[in-house]
Amino acid sequence: MSVPRMNLVLMASALLLAGCATTGATFGSGVGDRMLEHPPYYAGVAAGDAAPAGTRLAHLPIAYQRGAAQPEIFEPRADVGTPMYALLAEMNALLDSLGSGLRVAVRRADATGRIPPDVRFGCATESGRPDDDCRSRGDSALGRGGQTMQLSVGRPSAEWSSWAHDVMRTGSVSRLLVITLEVGLYLPRQRGWRGTKEVELGTEHVAGLPWLTSLETPVSVVQLTGALVDSTGRALRIGAEGIYARRTRLGISALGAQEIITDEDIQRVREDRRDDLSGKPLGWRVALVQLVEGLTGRSLAQPR
Repeated sequence: MSVPRMNLVLMASALLLAGCATTGATFGSGVGDRMLEHPPYYAGVAAGDAAPAGTRLAHLPIAYQRGAAQPEIFEPRADVGTPMYALLAEMNALLDSLGSGLRVAVRRADATGRIPPDVRFGCATESGRPDDDCRSRGDSALGRGGQTMQLSVGRPSAEWSSWAHDVMRTGSVSRLLVITLEVGLYLPRQRGWRGTKEVELGTEHVAGLPWLTSLETPVSVVQLTGALVDSTGRALRIGAEGIYARRTRLGISALGAQEIITDEDIQRVREDRRDDLSGKPLGWRVALVQLVEGLTGRSLAQPR
């Protein structure tokens, strides 16, 4: 299934024009916007400084942010019995088991109605809205035609920050991990004299694409984004790790369209293994461990 790359959500512009004083604005969020050519996709305080040795950490259960880069109707549901529901359960079980100072698991239901920090990652767009066309500087010397990826974080609501402060004080922790599973838009790049097409998903993770893949049309990527926040709710460090890219066929991309993520893709995410790594671990497990390590600076055992 495919959808046209056009502005499907006109209300987004009105929300953006509300100004930096609104919840979700990046101003005052703790980490400024970062434009990145290649992974690793992280920004903010250095990992070792964001959570020094001895720092007690807590984490929220991983949530699925449906509609992060395009209207919700074009992204999989997470109802009970769906592959997305199962994937979230598996991810949270792994996060709970990682240890390394992750002492307190806070129920996300406790924060219902409060708006958490929103880490956004994907191709930089023409208007700055997540649903718009990807922007290119037209620099032919760069592998993806001058395209950069934009990493940013929206400020949480005052209610969420106050709630997080109370939770962290009660648990005697000073850092809180907030991780989200979502769909992002990445542009492919071309490498070498052969014109190899690929997409850089994250830390030491590149996915090959068919030779006829268009470089002008983004591919949908299942990704994890996260923030390490302090007791005031401000982000200290943010990052993203892509897991799986949905390939867009040339005939589809020639029409200015892209393939969308389906339930079948999410089931594949649950099962796909990293053949390039020793032991061929599940790709989503590797991405989650890398994200936690990248945000906290703590080395964790690589999963199988």
